[in-house]
Amino acid sequence: MTEARKPHRPDALTWGLLGLGLFLLPAGLYVALTAPPDVNQGFLVRIMYLHVPTAWLGYLAFFVTFLYSLLYLFRQNPKHDRVALASAEIGLVFMGLALVTGMLWARPTWGVYWTWEPRLTTTAILFAVYVGYFLLRGAIEDPELRRKAAAAVGILGFINVPISYMSVKWWRSLHQTQSIDLTTGRINMAPEMFQALMFNLLIFTLLYLAFVRFRGFLAEREAGGEEAEALGLEARKEEA
Repeated sequence: MTEARKPHRPDALTWGLLGLGLFLLPAGLYVALTAPPDVNQGFLVRIMYLHVPTAWLGYLAFFVTFLYSLLYLFRQNPKHDRVALASAEIGLVFMGLALVTGMLWARPTWGVYWTWEPRLTTTAILFAVYVGYFLLRGAIEDPELRRKAAAAVGILGFINVPISYMSVKWWRSLHQTQSIDLTTGRINMAPEMFQALMFNLLIFTLLYLAFVRFRGFLAEREAGGEEAEALGLEARKEEA
């Protein structure tokens, strides 16, 4: 009989990422509030400095889930499943923030908090897919089957990320086109606004990395507890 492996604790890198992200957060808020107003939107554009980074980090998180779900299916390493789970959980939080800040921007701009235009609709579907990811994980008791089913959803669900991003180009939409177009490399904003946006994106990226690492450690601890419980049950059966 083997002993359950003792889970690792958050390391210096994790604490460093979290500390740096939290330390820079007030500076990011200051930069956002002092950035110049937009010609058309005025000071309302400052919501962008929260909305865009949370949306980008949501996309990045779901890409990491997609990548590690593939790795799990190929290598069957539970660690890859834990990373996919951690990233999906943090990504869901960021995408939820993107939806909320988007609605706060839409109300004074369009006159409504929500309308079923392509970008909002595809983002809502993306959010719903990853809610389903967690519902699926909670509904399957067998660990191996749960990991494989979740990996399938993590891979297939990511298809909606490029659809959501490109929706403002593919269909007529109320939503403005990308301020930073990754497909062409064009930057459609003033340099001061671009610098403020990139600074806040850096801060949220640091926080994302820290949160994913923390959640990964928690998932590893939970897996260690399940392993210890299984070993204890096996030992009691042998004694009986």
